Amino acid sequence: MHVNTWADPARPVAERVAALLAELTLEEKLAQLVGVWVGASSDGAEVAPAQHDFAEPLPPWDELTKPGLGQLTRVFGTGPVDPLLGARSLAETQRRLVAGSRFGVPAMAHEECLAGFTAWQATVFPVPLAWGASFDPDSVRAMAEGIGGQLRDVGVHQGLAPVLDVTRDYRWGRVEETIGEDPYLVGLIGAAYVRGLESTGVVATLKHFAGYSASRGGRNHAPVAVGAREFADVVLVPFEMALREGGARSVMHSYADVDGVPPASDRSLLTGLLRERWGFTGTVVADYFGVSFLETAHGVADSPGAAAALALAAGVDVELPSVRCYGEPLAELVRAGQVPVEHVDTAVTRVLTQKCELGLLDADWRPESPAVLRDEPVDLDPPHLRALSRTIAERSVVLLRNDGVLPLAGPSRIAVVGPCADDLLALMGCYSFANHVGVQHPDVPLGVEMATAAQAVRAEFPDAEVVTAPGCEVSGPDRSGFAEAVRLAAGSDVVLAVLGDRSGLFGRGTSGEGCDAEDLELPGVQGQLLTELLDCGRPVVLVLLTGRPYALGPATDRAAAVVQAFFPGEEGAGAVAGVLSGRVNPSGKLPVQVPRGPAGQPSTYLRPQLGGPGTISSADPTPLFCFGHGLSYTSFELGGFAAAEEFETELVVSLEVANTGAVAGAEVVQLYLHDPVASVVRPQRQLVGFARVELEPGEVARVAFRVHADRTSFTGRDGVRIVEPGELRLLVGCSSEDVRWEQSVRLLGATRVVGHDRVLVTPVEVEVVSG
Repeated sequence: MHVNTWADPARPVAERVAALLAELTLEEKLAQLVGVWVGASSDGAEVAPAQHDFAEPLPPWDELTKPGLGQLTRVFGTGPVDPLLGARSLAETQRRLVAGSRFGVPAMAHEECLAGFTAWQATVFPVPLAWGASFDPDSVRAMAEGIGGQLRDVGVHQGLAPVLDVTRDYRWGRVEETIGEDPYLVGLIGAAYVRGLESTGVVATLKHFAGYSASRGGRNHAPVAVGAREFADVVLVPFEMALREGGARSVMHSYADVDGVPPASDRSLLTGLLRERWGFTGTVVADYFGVSFLETAHGVADSPGAAAALALAAGVDVELPSVRCYGEPLAELVRAGQVPVEHVDTAVTRVLTQKCELGLLDADWRPESPAVLRDEPVDLDPPHLRALSRTIAERSVVLLRNDGVLPLAGPSRIAVVGPCADDLLALMGCYSFANHVGVQHPDVPLGVEMATAAQAVRAEFPDAEVVTAPGCEVSGPDRSGFAEAVRLAAGSDVVLAVLGDRSGLFGRGTSGEGCDAEDLELPGVQGQLLTELLDCGRPVVLVLLTGRPYALGPATDRAAAVVQAFFPGEEGAGAVAGVLSGRVNPSGKLPVQVPRGPAGQPSTYLRPQLGGPGTISSADPTPLFCFGHGLSYTSFELGGFAAAEEFETELVVSLEVANTGAVAGAEVVQLYLHDPVASVVRPQRQLVGFARVELEPGEVARVAFRVHADRTSFTGRDGVRIVEPGELRLLVGCSSEDVRWEQSVRLLGATRVVGHDRVLVTPVEVEVVSG
């Protein structure tokens, strides 16, 4: 049987793609550059920005897909779909697409997978900010591998994750989606996620490239004003790491405008930097409606066709989620000679290359996914993924303060009060299915087994009487429930004040996409409720279930303990309860600072000397709890520090960590660097390495960081990244402020330029040596 050149898996990919491209008409080429969102309409709440503005009735399927189709948008994530029925529907859609188009090229199917597969009945993992708090790349990689296996099983090819935006302003609603405020932490954990997802054959999509989180005022879709040095040294670093260390095959542009230039139209970013300097060969996809926004939101195009021309020339290969600009409006410009057909061919080549690598061009490709072939119920929340969700949740809980009340010693009556005490949705982020889509279907069951904080406390303390009251709502002014909450608190041995956020989309929550905060006070009247609980005369443990850090102020000093969990997912309530009882020894560390006051422009720990407190300003930016902070129920001693006094290429920094307490635990050893005299202003300290060290009582481990000179690099005055010789300060400790050892070392040699091939990671070796 004759097999077309492009369908022959024995031939080189480039030859196959070129052969198919040569046969496609313009309409067939453009069809490969667009998605179709079946099921999205103007009814109900939006799950994408301005979704209703662009929602139009789709033409008949056979007419729409006759030229072919590039992508299918969110078959599972648009509504509550039984996983097996969804897989069957996707297979049938692909079958019709292949049968109805001239060359029978299947579409790529993509889904969201930020905190697990965003589908009904799928495992709800902790949000990325919790990944950062765990300081545990290995568990994040295993999580992503599990998510990728689910996606492949039901026929999905591409996952829209991870988010690599570095936290810059805690008021931004999407802080919960970030991994933290340090570019190295974000990059290392983000790369681990990418490795896990890509290991299953699913295409990982890095977002949002770039600058999105640095918006003015912490507002979603707002302008970004950052200098070139901050952009290069903070914003871009995690994307470099995820591409080089993770192997991501797709990038999604950001919605922002950066100094007046929207990334979707920025050729210097998407082609000059990403492709020509960094060597990226995958696809660039649009954030939803991002090409249209060039016309409707940014005002740099006057029509859908003009927006398409700008985006295509910049390097955006695929318009998502549906076609508006890359269809007939772009075709008209190509036919008129106003857009070179070569621009179209370049993008189509990238798309077809990815499809070829995924096996979608092979002659023996079949639409049935493994789940369809098994024809058995699909379990999207299997025991091993629940266990992994529990592990990450337990390792991400941060004990901020403890006067000795924790772990709780057999209280007979516990009051669990607050608006998040008995609310399942308070445990999940905005890209978890229940908050993202499920809230629009109140008659549909949650889909996964979960316990609220109050239920988990009852299970954790079976001999105690547990009473609960909400006290107030998460947001809103109603104080009518205060009296009942305070009454229960006053009659209890200990009070658990469970406060925080309700995550949602576009103003439907206090955290999440489009749910930005004007200040960092706890939402609604929760702060007032906390004050009244503290006044009741009983020990109060403040438990925070949030998507961002909140300024807690004087209340923190009055609380007996403060426990922070960042939307810890389906096993999160049990993780928090385990920390309260001592079954879980807390080991999470803050990936963001906790600010002292709610007003003003928040600043991250990456501040230079002028950004710190001093007599020249009456405003003190010192945080309440610093980056990297987190307490334990055991104690750790750091000693035996060693490092050479000078180096030229690599410096080994070694130390010993001993568990000197009575219970097993984990310490996150953190290595920071400061360049005291440089040609440009540098941060007072910046994370260059960390190690999560788990030890039994009495055990001692040796930790060695191998710091390459490239890890000291920064963008110099001429805009080029350099390694500059001179004195450096090394700081090792258990947080950015809890420094146990400092040493000056001298970097030898001449100033040298480094590029994209520089060393990006500090390898760490951990070995238990005694105990």
